[in-house]
Amino acid sequence: MVGVHWKKTQQICFCFGFGFRRRQELELEEEELEGKCRKQKQETETTTITMMDFSSRIQIIPIISTFVFFLLLVSTLFPAVSARQFEDFGRLNQTFRPGEEAKKMRLIRTHLLKINKPSVKSIQSPDGDVMECVLIHQQPAFDHPKLKGTKPMDPPERPNGYHHAGMELENYQLWSLSGESCPEGTIPIRRTTEQDILRANSLQRFGRKIRKPMRIDFSNDGHEHAIAFASGDQYYGAKASINVWDPKVAGQSEFSLSQLWVISGSFTDDLNTIEAGWQVSPELYGDNYPRFFTYWTSDAYQATGCYDLLCSGFVQTNNKIAIGAAISPTSSYNGGQFDISILIWKDPKHGNWWLEFGSGVIVGYWPASLFTHLRDYASMVQFGGEVVNTQPSGSHTSTEMGSGHFSVEGFRKASYVRNMQVVDWDNSLIPPSNLQVTTDNPNCYDITGGINSVWGNYIYYGGPGKNPRCP
Repeated sequence: MVGVHWKKTQQICFCFGFGFRRRQELELEEEELEGKCRKQKQETETTTITMMDFSSRIQIIPIISTFVFFLLLVSTLFPAVSARQFEDFGRLNQTFRPGEEAKKMRLIRTHLLKINKPSVKSIQSPDGDVMECVLIHQQPAFDHPKLKGTKPMDPPERPNGYHHAGMELENYQLWSLSGESCPEGTIPIRRTTEQDILRANSLQRFGRKIRKPMRIDFSNDGHEHAIAFASGDQYYGAKASINVWDPKVAGQSEFSLSQLWVISGSFTDDLNTIEAGWQVSPELYGDNYPRFFTYWTSDAYQATGCYDLLCSGFVQTNNKIAIGAAISPTSSYNGGQFDISILIWKDPKHGNWWLEFGSGVIVGYWPASLFTHLRDYASMVQFGGEVVNTQPSGSHTSTEMGSGHFSVEGFRKASYVRNMQVVDWDNSLIPPSNLQVTTDNPNCYDITGGINSVWGNYIYYGGPGKNPRCP
């Protein structure tokens, strides 16, 4: 356990003459180990003398007497061995769990040292987060073997046809409400704690999505979607404004998100994705705030990629946006509506995928070297919502998607994504020509698409999850 240091030894005991050998690996405190070794030494010396004496006698006494003596000796020695055995097994049960916990905590602390880089300033957020201002060249990205020794790139020009939409917010992250910011030459990184890692099922899973077979028909894998998608062309980016809500999430291992996906490769082991949006994830963040997040993978969520800056890969270049930070304010039912604009586009010159968030703030980029298929272009883009349904108590989850209301309720009640665009081969933002909508469980979460002169291509989507039509 925390603060307790254990030392490991091997205790090997023998009963000479009978070939009986038992070996136990115990984790004992240092003082207890010393006392036990003295006791074992005395027992071993006594047993050895007894056995030597017995060995000399067995050569001169009749065989019947030998057999009788053997039985007497067994009846004398084995109960004592058995008793010590049970005592040691009990001790093993007592020390095994603390030992495993100590090992687990050592691994967690080692991982924390790897991702929590030294900072020049710490900023306390109203929601309890701590933002560390880390020198830009010391961020986790440059631990990646393909990025070691490189420097952050300068941002490219934005795509042709780019312009800001309305309803943008200047202060949309809780940590920035304090009025403090990170100095130039640093980036804000949300501090990861032991509790953050302990909420995950394993250290290997922390910061990563569960691998799932991702298909257009969204086979029943526990993840449910309501999305608009475009495919059948070469895409070099996507842009949209995404309505922000704070949906209720039923369990710690579930989440609810709204995002855009940039996808290439097959929906098997070589899937490449870049993702950005907002999500409520109690397991990842420890609360129910909607948070700005990013994700990437180049092997279908197996061994590469992670959320935010929880592994090496994404290179952040901005000192005003914290990936993983809570978004504020949020939309309210039949009240004020707030959305965030997200743009992902491929630099035509260097091939890196850049990210813009909110009011034209360039956050950073995913280097082209991280990917296989996305080194060239994307074959699909998606917009919309996703939840995890763990089917608690054998029924559908009550985790909400979007606002928690169906698309038919429309503006100020249902969640939306508006001004959906894609980036073409000429680095121009254009409306998607073949946009389609789909949902894998319309009785739980649905979607409706449309187009007008103000919002361009848009969708309303979401739902409450469990309800009379979705038992």
